[in-house]
Amino acid sequence: MGVDYYNILKVNRNATEEDLKKSYKRLSMRWHPDKNPDIKKTEAEAKFKQLSEAYDVLSDPQKRQIYDAYGEEALKSGNVPPRPTSGGATCFHFNPRDADDIFAEFFGGSDGVNGGGRGQSFSRNPHADGTGQPPRKIPPVEKNLSFSLEDLYSGSKRKMKISRTVPDVYGKPTTVEEILIIDIKPGWKKGTKITFPQKGNQDPGTIAGDLIFLVDEKPHAMYKRDGNDLLVNQKISLLDALTGKTLNLTTLDGRLLTISLTDIVKPGYEMVIENEGMPISKEPGKKGNLRINFDVKFPSRLTTEQKSDLRRVLGRS
Repeated sequence: MGVDYYNILKVNRNATEEDLKKSYKRLSMRWHPDKNPDIKKTEAEAKFKQLSEAYDVLSDPQKRQIYDAYGEEALKSGNVPPRPTSGGATCFHFNPRDADDIFAEFFGGSDGVNGGGRGQSFSRNPHADGTGQPPRKIPPVEKNLSFSLEDLYSGSKRKMKISRTVPDVYGKPTTVEEILIIDIKPGWKKGTKITFPQKGNQDPGTIAGDLIFLVDEKPHAMYKRDGNDLLVNQKISLLDALTGKTLNLTTLDGRLLTISLTDIVKPGYEMVIENEGMPISKEPGKKGNLRINFDVKFPSRLTTEQKSDLRRVLGRS
């Protein structure tokens, strides 16, 4: 078997994708050279690369299948024993991922590209078709994924079960299922792309396509989003518009927001509450504004006495 990737990641041979993620997160933070200046740098670098390689192999169904069946040597050399009906060994190309790239997917990455993808898949020899050209990459697959405004306000994690078609060790199409973890960051907007590299379908002799989820927003019963701001319409009576009112609004994270309305509300009046809008994903700790637009409800009728009282109070003769 050579190197024992399971032992390196401190997981058993039945480890799930979630098990691999948890163990990699814990151990990579412990051994990352930049995170542990007290550890001898050469030792930390070697251990960190080992962890990354183990995670790269075990988190990829094709690489893991070959490693489990034939060991590290066959995986890295690309020489997999043939099927009984074939005449020679099947040749594969092992393309390991960069250790820092894997680490960045867990603890870094830019807005819109923060998926839990695994990157390079295990593919056939780049020149297996005899053309001398590198393998073609399958076009990406894009899917819409709707989230509530509450999820996009506070952030959330969602597990997605996917099925995709990939060639097995002999090139025969086979269906594999995986659980992907989608980590939604507070403040992400509609249209944000979450990319899982090479988690799409794959044909023999090609590189698997990327799987891309596009963030969509579900309509909210109270709030509407405008960039980083939140808009809300509030109906008030003409009396409240003239004399004031205390408003109680429930925020997207469940807080009760008490707002004192003291100004006279005129047609088109908008009240702005700073820092009570959506989180700004690229500026942690900052939020947009809450903008309240008022709809003044006028009475449908007034008695002669009421009209007289209003003329007196408002100073009209």
